[in-house]
Amino acid sequence: MSSRSPLPPPPPPVEIRAWRDRNALLADRAQVLDALVKGYLGAGRLGLLWLWAALFTLGWSLVGTALTSLTDLLTAIVGGVFLLLGLGVMIPTGLAVGFGLRKDHRIHQLLRQWGELDRDPVLDRNLRRPGLNLAWMLPSAALCAVGLAVCLVLPATADPAHDTYALVVYGMGLGLICWLTGLIGVVKAAAHRRWVLRSLTGGAPR
Repeated sequence: MSSRSPLPPPPPPVEIRAWRDRNALLADRAQVLDALVKGYLGAGRLGLLWLWAALFTLGWSLVGTALTSLTDLLTAIVGGVFLLLGLGVMIPTGLAVGFGLRKDHRIHQLLRQWGELDRDPVLDRNLRRPGLNLAWMLPSAALCAVGLAVCLVLPATADPAHDTYALVVYGMGLGLICWLTGLIGVVKAAAHRRWVLRSLTGGAPR
């Protein structure tokens, strides 16, 4: 499932389900869940998240250049140009991240709804994706730690005689971007793991 492909519909209500037998239900369930897992935890989504983070960092760097260049009229004009360019990158990137998070929330709802239809121990093994889950969790956790360290250490070690407030704010902004990007990855990996435990390896469905 690509980032632009439409999401599958939720499973039909019990009273209008038209599967001819349980095997047909399990086949459709496995196909839909496989597409949803790829759309939620695929390698392409991880690359897209890091691309968004890189673009947002670029925009913040332009804003940081504007903040640290306010010394006279000429540099203020140049800084204003950098500020507009930075906002022009950050605003659409932030909107893209918001739309992506909303889509992730919808995919997670569909995973839960389709997963609760039934259990299939054989086909469900392909949906756990432990390696892909670790590929999300480990670098995201490391990025969280780096971002948090920057946000805490930088203001604590800043030298008022050499480090301006704008420079400290700029550095903390970079740390915050790293922390939020890592947090998104950690939450997604944890949510997928929780879904596996509840919907694929839990008790019999109701």
